[in-house]
Amino acid sequence: MQTLAYGEWPSPVDAATAAAHDGSPEYVGFVGDEVWWTEPRPAEAGRRTLVRRHPDGTEESVLPAPWNVRSRVIEYGGHPWAGAVRDGVPLVVFAHFPDQRLYRWEPGAEPRPLTPVSPVGPGLRWAEPVVLPERGEVWCVLEEFTGDGPSDVRRVLAAVPLDGSAAEDRGAVRELTGERHRFVTGPRLSPDGTRAAWIGWDHPRMPWDGTELIVADVAADGTLTGARTVAGGPEESVPQADWTHDNRLLYASDRTGWWNLYRDGEPVCPRSEEFAGPLWKLGQRWFAPLDGGLIAVLHGKGAQRLGVLDPETCEVVDAAGPWSEFGPTLAALGERVVAVGASPHSSHEVVELDTRTGRARVIGAAHRDAVDPACYPEPQVRTFTGPDGREIHAQVYPPRNPDCAGPDGELPPYVIWAHGGPTGRFPLVLDLEIAYFTSRGIGVAEVNYGGSTGYGRAYRNRLRGQWGVVDVEDCAAVARALAEEGTADPDRLAVRGGSAGGWTTAASLTTTDVYACGTIVYPVLDLTGWGTGETHDFESQYLETLIGPRADVPERYEERSPVTHADRLGAPFLLLQGLDDVICPPVQCERFLDRLAGRGVPHAYLTFEGEGHGFRRAETMVRALEAELSLYAQVFGLKTPGIPVLELKP
Repeated sequence: MQTLAYGEWPSPVDAATAAAHDGSPEYVGFVGDEVWWTEPRPAEAGRRTLVRRHPDGTEESVLPAPWNVRSRVIEYGGHPWAGAVRDGVPLVVFAHFPDQRLYRWEPGAEPRPLTPVSPVGPGLRWAEPVVLPERGEVWCVLEEFTGDGPSDVRRVLAAVPLDGSAAEDRGAVRELTGERHRFVTGPRLSPDGTRAAWIGWDHPRMPWDGTELIVADVAADGTLTGARTVAGGPEESVPQADWTHDNRLLYASDRTGWWNLYRDGEPVCPRSEEFAGPLWKLGQRWFAPLDGGLIAVLHGKGAQRLGVLDPETCEVVDAAGPWSEFGPTLAALGERVVAVGASPHSSHEVVELDTRTGRARVIGAAHRDAVDPACYPEPQVRTFTGPDGREIHAQVYPPRNPDCAGPDGELPPYVIWAHGGPTGRFPLVLDLEIAYFTSRGIGVAEVNYGGSTGYGRAYRNRLRGQWGVVDVEDCAAVARALAEEGTADPDRLAVRGGSAGGWTTAASLTTTDVYACGTIVYPVLDLTGWGTGETHDFESQYLETLIGPRADVPERYEERSPVTHADRLGAPFLLLQGLDDVICPPVQCERFLDRLAGRGVPHAYLTFEGEGHGFRRAETMVRALEAELSLYAQVFGLKTPGIPVLELKP
């Protein structure tokens, strides 16, 4: 074993390897008896393909480039495809990212458009399709722009003809609901076809603040009648609803402070843990009712496991296997359950659970070790103490490389990671971006600061009115604790984050002296602009809860913004931005840099054409990761041969 300075260890995890393994399978579903899902292709301009698993176990990417199965509804998207078997042949409907039209595809044929292109604003968008061959329609969410502004938009449930008659005729699309709510999820039909359920909410609430669960009757002609609210409210979040095999309404609600399950309004197995999560994408699924009355569930505090719940006994039996975390994309057929699971030692895989035998197995996107697993980061799940004695949840990844050790008496540098959202959480899974640093001798700490999900509504609500305060304090508390206990070098601490994490990073660099440098990725930097037309409709009033009502505390919007305090920034930083980002647009970065001009702070600003909110292209991820390492090397005094030197300008 070599003794080398922390941060200078030779590593088999290069940026290209990390980029190639970025992303995960998503949106699993059944087409007949077959399991299908979407999967990322970083090397193919970041598109997402649709994968079919044949009965013999082989996998086929059924849509070649440039087809990109991804919806832009609410910009974060939603379930972009659905399928059925018609005359023994799969019939699939999907949203194509570049034009956002719905297409119909069958094996041996080219995709055919089902919906038109609108000349108004960003056009027509679709999500959460449900294919109904017997009606000759696909039911889904329609997002329709009425002007050029990000909030010139309406959302309804709609029925699109499967025969293609609406491909050039917007009038052929049948609207199922009026504009009862600003936001809606897709319809879930009861097994007997007589009722439909969906979720709606309105500004300024976000779906984790309060939603309404709506049920309507389905008439013989396919119209929805008698819509009524059956659960939810301003302070009750219902993120998912479905129907049991015997037509009972099953949904998740946090009315007790935890997202638990309810069946026809009655609690099912109440526990102080989460059985759902924040609805960031339409069609996310944390539970799936099974034919025999059992319920497949994701549940836990922090990381969510896959289990089967017996609603009569309140017993939950978890699937046996190595997976510590499952994503909110469940599908069920009969007694079969399909999910996407991962662990700190394996990437995301498509997993099938047979509830009759209890056997779980990988059936798609199987993990393959890209490097020696001894180089993978090993997480320590920890709870730190923050201001006022509050708990702070975090995952700490010390440096790890089987061939290297640091010198006696030397402490490693650490990077504090702040997650996006900010209503979100770091999953407990293998991330080769973390391995890129830890295998070189740089530690990483992922902080699930106050406001994060997975720990109940009270923990989530800590950020109300306190964004830029609680998140910054919690990250700093973890950094200081690691230094004080002798885990991290107090003079070599960095902070990084993307989106809302970029905000926390910038706010940390402008209001604390904890960090020697930072990496700010597609951030929010100016609340006065971001909250007044510089972002998309979905989050356009998010600040009403994160910061406070603008009408009551207008001064807080300027006071909290990192752009206001650019003059306080003295630490070197790297700023990364996609030029096609409509959620956190480049103008935010440009305004921040203008305020910083002439102050002599070493920094770099890298922009990427064709990238939006979240980098998807392999070449972008390679450039960004190498630039980040170069920043730390220059600030911490590390030698990193083979890594392009990032030019830092004053």
